[in-house]
Amino acid sequence: QVQLVESGGGLVQPGGSLRLSCAASGSVFNINAMGWYRQAPGKQRELVAAISSGGNTVYLDSVKGRFFISRDNTKNTVFLQMNSLKPEDTAIYVCTGGSYSGGQFKFGSWGRGTQVTVSS
Repeated sequence: QVQLVESGGGLVQPGGSLRLSCAASGSVFNINAMGWYRQAPGKQRELVAAISSGGNTVYLDSVKGRFFISRDNTKNTVFLQMNSLKPEDTAIYVCTGGSYSGGQFKFGSWGRGTQVTVSS
């Protein structure tokens, strides 16, 4: 079983930046991909960004050019650098772990989430 623990959320003004981190522990050999989903009130959960151990990435269209995902494979940690934040980015951001194969990401492990609020 994989445990995922997020950190780095908080309150930021529009146009500001935040950096989220997620550390994986436990059966980390079972995952070769990590990513971030977000859930806003009244909206469907959406995949924000994901990255494979080989560096393949995918981004939600609305965050392209503003958010950047990276990982440290030696520390089983994934980061999400969020720049030029907008109020519509407000959500609970949940770290996820899974697999990447044939160009497809699949996720089955979840953190508890961290709140990101963008407001003036």
